[in-house]
Amino acid sequence: MKIAKFLHNKKIQWAIVKEDNLLLLKEGPFEKIKLTSEIIPLKKCELLPPAEPSKIILAGLNYADHARELNLKIPKEPVIFLKPPTSLIGSNALIICPKSVQQLDYEAELAIVIGKKAKAISAKDARKYILGYTCLNDITARDLQSKDIQWTRAKSFDTFCALGPYLTTGLNAANLKIKLYLNGQVKQDSSTAHFIFSVEYLVSFISNIMTLLPGDIISTGTPPGTGRMQKGDKVEVEIEKIGRLTNYVKE
Repeated sequence: MKIAKFLHNKKIQWAIVKEDNLLLLKEGPFEKIKLTSEIIPLKKCELLPPAEPSKIILAGLNYADHARELNLKIPKEPVIFLKPPTSLIGSNALIICPKSVQQLDYEAELAIVIGKKAKAISAKDARKYILGYTCLNDITARDLQSKDIQWTRAKSFDTFCALGPYLTTGLNAANLKIKLYLNGQVKQDSSTAHFIFSVEYLVSFISNIMTLLPGDIISTGTPPGTGRMQKGDKVEVEIEKIGRLTNYVKE
């Protein structure tokens, strides 16, 4: 099932995606899916990031092929960092490069959206707390990241976390193809089969550090091939069985 969060007639709503239409939900998907009788054409809506995060947690190095690319040792435990919810944008939205940033990079990632409160859970139970998965572009000011000791500034500008287009439920995330296209050319091409830490392990690991709330986002790291975007570029993250997240760097 694919779920969308969208803006229509100045109102934010949730719906199930059915071909070119949205089947309106009575409320958000974090409790129980309850359909209304209303159907809205998808083309009349603005897609929003399909989550409601109190926090966005990302894993740093989580693809074995990316570790090889960088000639880095496989980490023994996840390296995590945060982005603020104010960095979120949806599919088709503009990425804005601040004047202080000299190198703007893309990072294609699979994102987890949490469905219910999770605290100190086991990896075995983690799937019970996952609502679904979506595409994420972890936009990074690479020049600032290399300058700072920590990554907060480089990762946290407004528009630096693109998410969407839809939230897909019922997936096995262990072997999904993931690609990134820059102006139509493939720049990243891998699979979640190369994960160092599984989605279940990441959810469990993070829940033992901080309480996860419904709508929170966990992003699972990027494969090899990260690179630079320029003003005017079109960047797309495509993940098998989920869809394609499209954004444009503002000129």
